[in-house]
Amino acid sequence: MDDAQEIDALHDRHMDRAIALALRGLGLVSPNPMVGCVIVRDGDEIIGEGWHQGPGTPHAEVSALEAAGDKARGATAYVTLEPCNHHGNTGPCAEVLIEAGVGEVIYALGDPNPLAAGGAERLRAAGIKVREGVGEDVARHVNRAWLHFITNKRPFVVGKTAMTMDGRIATAGGESQWITSEESRAAGHRLRFEAAAIIAGAGTIIADDPALTARTDRGTGTPLRIVLDSKARTSPGAKVYERSGKGALLATTDAAPAARLAAFKQMGVEVLVLPADDAGRPDLHALLGALHGRNIISVLVEGGGEVLGGFFDADLLDEIDIFIAPKLFGGGKPAFGGNGVDRLIEADRFSFQQIVSGGPDFRFKGVRRKEGA
Repeated sequence: MDDAQEIDALHDRHMDRAIALALRGLGLVSPNPMVGCVIVRDGDEIIGEGWHQGPGTPHAEVSALEAAGDKARGATAYVTLEPCNHHGNTGPCAEVLIEAGVGEVIYALGDPNPLAAGGAERLRAAGIKVREGVGEDVARHVNRAWLHFITNKRPFVVGKTAMTMDGRIATAGGESQWITSEESRAAGHRLRFEAAAIIAGAGTIIADDPALTARTDRGTGTPLRIVLDSKARTSPGAKVYERSGKGALLATTDAAPAARLAAFKQMGVEVLVLPADDAGRPDLHALLGALHGRNIISVLVEGGGEVLGGFFDADLLDEIDIFIAPKLFGGGKPAFGGNGVDRLIEADRFSFQQIVSGGPDFRFKGVRRKEGA
C-alpha cells in the first residue's frame, strides 16, 4: 500500500467512526438528519467525538469540538454531513469550526437543504482545507429518509407486513396474533422506533386494538400514530389514540359524521379531513403532503392489507420489509389488497435482499428500483 492509499484508508476509518456515531441518533433526531463528527490530530489521534442527539441539542461538530478543547486548533474534523451555514436552534457549525481553528474539514455528503447549505464554501473562504465525498455512499444510505424528504417534498414511506408463506396476515376466522416469531416482532418494533410516524387502517385498529408503540432495547418510543379511517368508525378510546409521545392523528374524509369527529377532538386526537380517492378512502398523496408540512420525514405503513395495497397501487412505497413465517393458512386475509398489477413487468418494482435476523422466519427488504419517486 502506497502513501496515498494509506491516507485514504485513514480517512475511511475515521469517517466510519463518524457514521457509527451518527447512527446513535437513529429514531431520535427527526426531523433533523443524523450527523456524527470526529476530531483528529496528527493523522490518527482522536481528540473529540460528537453526534446530534435531537432537535434543540448541540450539533455533532459542536459536541466534538467541546470534547477536543484547545487541541482542535490545526486538527482535522471528519463530519458525515456538510457543516451547516445557517442560524436555526443553534448557530452555524461552519462558524464554530472556523472559530476553533481547525485546519481541515472532511465531510461525506453535501447538504441538499438550501436553508443550511454553503458551509463548505464558508470554510474555504476562511482558509480551511475542505474535502467532500469520503464515505458518501454509506452516509447517503444512513440519511436516505431525510434526503428523500428534502428532495421529494414528502415523507419516506416504509411498508411492513408479517405474513405466512402463502401471503396471509390473518386466518379465515380472523386470527392474526401472532403469525411471526418473537424475533421478527422485535425487528418490527425497531422499524417503528426509527419512523417518525406509523400508519394503520381502521380495520386493523378495530380487529386488534394495537397501541402502535415501539418497544425496543433503547426504550419505548411513541411516534405519531396515524389511523386511516374514512368514516371515523374506530373508537376514540382505542389504544392507538392514547395521547403520549407525539400523539395520534385521525386521517378521515367528509364522509365522517361531525358528531364522531367531535368525540375524537374531545379526546385530544388531531383530526385531519382529507379529500377522498375514487374508493372513498383518504387520498394518500394528500396525506403525505400534509405530513410533509408537519415535518414528518418518514412513515411506517403497518397495514392492514388494504392500506398496504393502497400505498402499493399509488406507487408510494420507498421500501418494504416483509416478515414471512413458515406457515400456511390456505385462505384468510391477504397481506396486500388493492387493485394490484396488470402486467408482470410491473411486479419488478423492488429489489429484494434477504436479511438474516434470527428465529425461524424469513425476512426480506425491498428497495424501490425507480429513482426520485
